[in-house]
Amino acid sequence: MAESKSAPITPELYDYVLAHNPPLSPEQRSLVELTHRKFPESAGMQSAEEQGPLLAFLVRLIGARRVVEVGTFTGYSALSMAQALPADGTLIACDISEEWTAYGREAWARAGVADRIDLRIAPALETLRAMPAEPHLDLAYIDADKDGYIGYWEELVPRMRPGGLIVVDNVLFHGEVTDPAATGSARAIRAFNDHVAADRRMDAVLLTVADGLTLARKR
Repeated sequence: MAESKSAPITPELYDYVLAHNPPLSPEQRSLVELTHRKFPESAGMQSAEEQGPLLAFLVRLIGARRVVEVGTFTGYSALSMAQALPADGTLIACDISEEWTAYGREAWARAGVADRIDLRIAPALETLRAMPAEPHLDLAYIDADKDGYIGYWEELVPRMRPGGLIVVDNVLFHGEVTDPAATGSARAIRAFNDHVAADRRMDAVLLTVADGLTLARKR
């Protein structure tokens, strides 16, 4: 068995990591806190705090202008990416909840990036299939229902331009992916991870960031 070199993430070390990452904007910080206050039982669906600066970094790193997000919740990750987009950039945000995304709309407006975010309230597969079929997307972020991951992946990969990046959250699913008898979402993530590893159209790495993050680049 390979030996992990990852440092145990204690609360003190996690605070240290956050303190040495780019600080959240006032709108990001407010949205993170509001989500935990308003939806304490669902706040775990929000991308980890350190993932906001990471997503923004990736947007800037590849010069993304056309971004898709599958699963928006209260809008923290969309806000993080939209703030990193150029003024003429566009982020299509896919979600099915008017209630949760309403908080995102307010935060996007306060941050001055509402014009960069095209929120589409509909099943994400419908939204993705209505997009142009040719490669045109620079970056996609998947963080939605786990049973849908393979379907989202298959719609997105052909639409990514060469060098485009797909980022996928929760690919360790609280460590449950190691169980061959996993059920439900953990089983779906196991199947997704195997699907990605076998996909020769993409170069992919699975990282132990937050609850597991896959970065995949279109060949």
